[in-house]
Amino acid sequence: MNTNASNILSSLYGKPTPGTGTTLSPTVAARVQQALQGQKGTIDKLNAGLTQDQTKLSGLGQLQSALASFGALAEGIGGAGLATSATSSAKGVLTAATGAGAKAGTYQVDVRQLAQNQVLNSATQPLADSKIGSGAAATVRIELGTVTADGFKATAGASKMLTVDSSNNTLEGIAKALKEAGVDAAVVKGEGGYSLQVKGKDGAAQAIRIGVVGDAALKAAIGFDPAAPGATGMKQAQAAQDALLTVDGKEVSSASNTVGTAIAGATLTLTAAGKTDVTVSHDTSQIGKNVAAFVQGYNDLSARLATLQRGALKGDSTLGNISSQLSQMVKMGSGLAEAGVSLDSKGQLVLDEKKLKAAIAADPAAVTKLFTNEGRGLADKLDKKIDAFSADGGALARTRSQVTRDLDNLADRKEKLARSLTVQAQALAQLYTMQEQSGGTGSLLDLLG
Repeated sequence: MNTNASNILSSLYGKPTPGTGTTLSPTVAARVQQALQGQKGTIDKLNAGLTQDQTKLSGLGQLQSALASFGALAEGIGGAGLATSATSSAKGVLTAATGAGAKAGTYQVDVRQLAQNQVLNSATQPLADSKIGSGAAATVRIELGTVTADGFKATAGASKMLTVDSSNNTLEGIAKALKEAGVDAAVVKGEGGYSLQVKGKDGAAQAIRIGVVGDAALKAAIGFDPAAPGATGMKQAQAAQDALLTVDGKEVSSASNTVGTAIAGATLTLTAAGKTDVTVSHDTSQIGKNVAAFVQGYNDLSARLATLQRGALKGDSTLGNISSQLSQMVKMGSGLAEAGVSLDSKGQLVLDEKKLKAAIAADPAAVTKLFTNEGRGLADKLDKKIDAFSADGGALARTRSQVTRDLDNLADRKEKLARSLTVQAQALAQLYTMQEQSGGTGSLLDLLG
């Protein structure tokens, strides 16, 4: 999709430098570039539009991430989450935190296995740029899936394809191609030389199979089948697996070591195998900590929105509407001042810790209801509003869809222009070359016969 006249000519004819044997002289190349210069305004406008839309799309992604982060915080202190805590009886096995829906009680937890990612290493090469295989074009297929008793079961739609040939059949070249395909790959140095290391994501369903077609030597070097890990060139240093635990005798598995489904309203972060008792209890001392976290989280969100308003999303109506609605909800939060929470002139929340402590000591239930009260507290309302912004069909989704359509349209127009410029460049190059060879008498009609 090249719209640069010099680059188009270079790709068609090579660099037009004297003595190189190229089919296009520097004089002809200069004339072609000058003739196409009149379309520079259109090209610049298209490129500016593409850059603007790409920047806006990136900004919308940052906006969604910032909203999701604060939404998770607000949801976490909803319900019983504001005034409960969780403790573990055994050190080093796990940590626990409570959120909405937490219920007081003691739960027996047995962590039998942590989740981990797969790690593969190739045989060593003396140099990172040593050639591997014949250099013939080979297709490398990366598949994700699960190792079962019947072999490797690939996940539908999770494969990636790439080509390795004489231009990239080195450890460095293969690692680069894998990274461009979204695979975590690197060249690592060891005592015996250099090797290719490939890492998957946590969880048993993230096992990797690497198939190679077109070069037997390359297949022998980097091919891998987790169902037969000893039969291929890559060696498995670590297998993909889920975390396995029991809670009060009930089996739980998780692709991550952060488990949010084992105990209602609690999140467990697993750190080692072992047994422990997790106790969830009502704890008014948590109210102050959670209110402080809420204030900090809201201020972080406000600062992020302000940065986007000055930069990537400057003048964007969706961002302006979201900022306005969130700010208005906080302003209307009744009773916050009595609990030591106020809004300053810059739209930031300010926390008076002494006033908050006094309010909690006087009536912890009343302070709790300011933030979470069967959907009517400030944290409840903000979480619900953020969910609406981010949902399918919500303001964010609609804006992102529109920007994506605009971006696709501009990219399509640029591609068509690039094809048109290539055709024009070829025709002009033929015409000017003919004129140069015939002493300047050739014309466009001669090209047409």
